[in-house]
Amino acid sequence: MQKSGGAAIHMEQSLVKNNFSGQTVLNSITYLVGNADILGNMSSIPAKKPFDDGIIEFMNDVSRTLMGMREAKMYSDIVTLAFWIRKASVMRLKERFYEQDRYICLGRGMVFHIAPSNVPVNYAYSLFTGLLTGNANIVRIPSKDFPQVEIINRAINEALKNHEEIRPYICLARYDRSREINDLLSLTADMRIIWGGDATIGEIRKSPLKPRAGEITFANRYSLAVIDSDRYLAIEDKGKIAEDFYNDTYLTDQNACTSPRIVVWKGNKKEEAKKEFWNNLHEVVKKKYGFQPIQAVNKLVSSYLLGAVQDGVKIECCEDNLIVRVKVSEIREDIMDFMDNSGYFFEYDCENILELRKLCDDRQCQTVAYIGEGEMLMPLIHSGVRGIDRIVPVGKTMDFDLIWDGYNLFERLTRIVKID
Repeated sequence: MQKSGGAAIHMEQSLVKNNFSGQTVLNSITYLVGNADILGNMSSIPAKKPFDDGIIEFMNDVSRTLMGMREAKMYSDIVTLAFWIRKASVMRLKERFYEQDRYICLGRGMVFHIAPSNVPVNYAYSLFTGLLTGNANIVRIPSKDFPQVEIINRAINEALKNHEEIRPYICLARYDRSREINDLLSLTADMRIIWGGDATIGEIRKSPLKPRAGEITFANRYSLAVIDSDRYLAIEDKGKIAEDFYNDTYLTDQNACTSPRIVVWKGNKKEEAKKEFWNNLHEVVKKKYGFQPIQAVNKLVSSYLLGAVQDGVKIECCEDNLIVRVKVSEIREDIMDFMDNSGYFFEYDCENILELRKLCDDRQCQTVAYIGEGEMLMPLIHSGVRGIDRIVPVGKTMDFDLIWDGYNLFERLTRIVKID
């Protein structure tokens, strides 16, 4: 190996290509979209300009296919994805992010995505973000057989029949945890995106990147909801609010980092608002949620563990275990160490929004969902908290955007060619 950095990198890339062509390490990969030959050529295909016309048309065809599938309409997360990738929505993103006259902008090259195992549709958002920014994409999708994954992949494969020019830019794959495969894909990638939390990040980071390659990581996060009781009681369609909160939480068993774990009440009519809010939510959960006994046991254990270390903890009376509400008398820095899922909520009565500063001064704090006015959270933001990357209405916590977790994904996944 020659001593110069550039020559060394060139030899590493040649080695990677030889591994691809020989189908050695990659024989254990299962391809749901694409194949080993496509993956082997990904590092050498041309980067596209962001919001390429062909990519936009392809994504619109995927959207149209999904919207025409009866089984897709059974899953609200698929419907939301289909709306996000339709042409009208993508063109609005283009207006926000892409100023073509200022410089030449291109994708970074090949992006290696590691999708989370607990949010079925996340891998698709990651893929389409990579495509919109002009990149070729290899995505390791969840090993669990979510029905949403099969439906979306079927729509992608169907759309590719009419967009053969896009086929070289997509590989969706499954493989068992393999350091060897991670090493190979990481060394080939120009960008690596890791979803799935701290443990996954630590494991994938054992695999080195090229010196000029970049990385985006989505670590463990938590979220909360702040409800103005007076404003909530004034809302006419409280059933719609219950459906929205259900989608924010139960749709992913509260496993998504965007799912509120604590409900904070403000205003003058807290008790009246709580009664209506939780009763309405309970009606939705009873109709829609599949509940296992072990989930009830886990939630009970979590509440007892919190009660053992913090004074003033009270389990609010509920009709059953579909919703467990644990009222806390103060917000401690370690409260999220005791969080659970499947309908497990801390509840706190708040007089001054700055009482939440300890909770939100943690970089793990991601989203604040609200009912009322988002302005009520501004004193908290202006206090200089290190957490909170998103403030959205209840029902919008899972709405994906190119600004996510404090990252501008458009900027991170593109490069600029400066011409004077």
